[in-house]
Amino acid sequence: MGSHPCTVNGTLDDSKYSNPLPWIGLYIAGASLLCALAMALDTFFGFRRRKLWFPCKFFSLNATSLTLLAIATKLPVDLNTSMPRRQDQLTKLSGTVLICIVMGNFMPSLAAMGDSEMLSNVVALGILVITVIVNVGIQIGTGVIYDFLPEHAAIMFFMLVLLVLIGSSSLAVPTTKELLEQKYEQIYQDHASVEEPYKLEKLNEDVNKFWMMAHTCSPQYVMGRSAPCTASGAFCLLSALILMEAMLRSYIRGSLRFCSGESDYSWSIILILIAQVIAIGVGTIAPAYRWFNVISFRHPDKGIRCSADEFRIESYWVQRLKEWKENPLPYHISRRRCRRIAHSLKNQILDVWIGMQKAVVSMSKGIQLVSVLPVSCFNVFLRFFHCKRLRRKSESIGSISKDSRHESEADYNPNLEKFVLHLEGEDDLVHLIMTHSCKATEQWIHKGTKNQPTYLIDLLKSSSQDFKGVGDFDSNHIPPIGSEEPHNCWALAVVTLTSIAVALPYIDPTIIKPLMRAVSEGLRYVRLIEKNLDVKGLINMRNAADTVWLGIDLHDRWLNEDLHKLAHEQKNPKRIIEKLADVGKNRVLEFTNRDGRGKKTLEWPVEVLAGNSMYRLARTILQDYDDKLGTSDKLFQWLRITIADLLGACLTNLPRVISMECTCNAIEVREASVREATYLLGECKKLLSDLEQKMFSDVDPDCMADFDKWHSIMQATNAPSCSSSASTNIYMSSFTSSSLCLSIETQT
Repeated sequence: MGSHPCTVNGTLDDSKYSNPLPWIGLYIAGASLLCALAMALDTFFGFRRRKLWFPCKFFSLNATSLTLLAIATKLPVDLNTSMPRRQDQLTKLSGTVLICIVMGNFMPSLAAMGDSEMLSNVVALGILVITVIVNVGIQIGTGVIYDFLPEHAAIMFFMLVLLVLIGSSSLAVPTTKELLEQKYEQIYQDHASVEEPYKLEKLNEDVNKFWMMAHTCSPQYVMGRSAPCTASGAFCLLSALILMEAMLRSYIRGSLRFCSGESDYSWSIILILIAQVIAIGVGTIAPAYRWFNVISFRHPDKGIRCSADEFRIESYWVQRLKEWKENPLPYHISRRRCRRIAHSLKNQILDVWIGMQKAVVSMSKGIQLVSVLPVSCFNVFLRFFHCKRLRRKSESIGSISKDSRHESEADYNPNLEKFVLHLEGEDDLVHLIMTHSCKATEQWIHKGTKNQPTYLIDLLKSSSQDFKGVGDFDSNHIPPIGSEEPHNCWALAVVTLTSIAVALPYIDPTIIKPLMRAVSEGLRYVRLIEKNLDVKGLINMRNAADTVWLGIDLHDRWLNEDLHKLAHEQKNPKRIIEKLADVGKNRVLEFTNRDGRGKKTLEWPVEVLAGNSMYRLARTILQDYDDKLGTSDKLFQWLRITIADLLGACLTNLPRVISMECTCNAIEVREASVREATYLLGECKKLLSDLEQKMFSDVDPDCMADFDKWHSIMQATNAPSCSSSASTNIYMSSFTSSSLCLSIETQT
């Protein structure tokens, strides 16, 4: 327990109250550096992925970032701690500048929020900003802040303007999302093709279209290129320049006008100032570059030219406010006169709000227009030195500019222009978007090709034509253990056959290792396919496959059975398979006799499903073991080909899954989903090209995704004819999702 705060005279002893402040200052510096790190990561990945609107991923408007910001800006709200020295006064200013910079970085993240989340976050930010402004004003009045008064006044004005810009942008977010979603659905319906097995060339074209649509309607991209967001970049840049001017002015005129003494924050003030200057420097890059990029490309040759179109307010900025105006009151008022007064008051308030919204958007567009001149001068300056550098390698400046223009437009693809989703007033940006975004899919495909599943590709080369192993791996002549037989599952069948291959004796480990690597690569795609195309609810079976594979991959164990130990003890392949069949059967019998009566197979535990799969596949192997699979080598080759057939048949569904990943997502995550699908296409391009040579020419996609239907088809295909004079023709084109997908015509 601490000592009593009163002295012997009964007065309060507050001499120790300021002792922790240097450590609190260290805490403030740490929070500032965390803000700097988060903003730096967003900026870094924006440049790396060529997203020059810098979407917010690590530093967005949420409770965590607001808490960090509140800690980092503690000094501007500290009302009664003396700040006598130069660095103390500069730290007061840097804290308010940091708020401006952070608000500019927050802008794109508004588009990724729902209505309620956006309302709560904007209100919380507004409370913080107003609190800082009020406290800074109090400190100016009391003399705690006694220098840099013009700078503080300008920064407080910028904070209010940025808060208004954030509020204005948040009003338009739901409307722009709805408009772009409607455009997306319309274009998708107009260009949707009949569902059929995808060819690589067509899939590549569709991915380009989906990428362009998803990229251009990405909410954060739409927000990043809007007038208020780009205007916020100008205010952030001005705020950083004001801090730089204050620091230069303080050191040029010396310390004569600063007070002597030391702040209670002591040595930590220097750390706070350094951390906040770093955060401001790093955080200014994204908003300023966003502003510079839109200005330099939106008005490249126009100069400052005022016209009615430049300040035209698009309908989506005020559409939501007009809807609120047209809607009835959200609460009931019994008296008619009161209802009329309340409705009239609501309309007057909304009219003022609509006028303010139009004024804010007009101001933002005016800032864009005024910014054209300095940005154009800067572009001319850059072009001058660029041409001067290239003049040594070219005969004339005209040829240089002409070549550079051709290079910049080489990636332009006019066929994709109709897939650029843009809002009213953004027509000038279509060419810019096309020029800088057309090759994005090729870049991600190229990245994917560097990470191809080489072991899986080698394994699939050994698969049979039409994947006949899908019909051979499980025999219908084996009676079920229980009253009901579980559905087949691609992943569980593959890992069960692989575990049998691992348990075989006298097999060279250098042959087993590539097989396991190939299965490991293939299961990644199998999981994705089953997750997207499973309509039977085989969740437990997929979990069983993951559990079994984890034991095999890490410890060479099938559940609790040590496969290497089993191979060492038995040494006879047939006895090993009999042992595995008995173990699998016992697991199922123990469950069904104990507490599995009446339970559907979809509800069976993962160990029981794995045991049932092992029992059936092991018994299938034992049926023809003596005639065809008499040695470990022959059995291993049969297992290897069958595993390749199962994986190959399953992976024929991959183009369909890639297409689904491009379309079946919410607008907020659609761009990331299309990017992952594009990367996946690059990974599997060689693999899919090889599979096209072996798959059926006309197959209904639903049949390709259903393991049980495919198994039934292949069993009928591989079955011997009923008579020597009969010939069986299988018409794959008659597949339908509601039938067995099989049509057999017997001719005599």
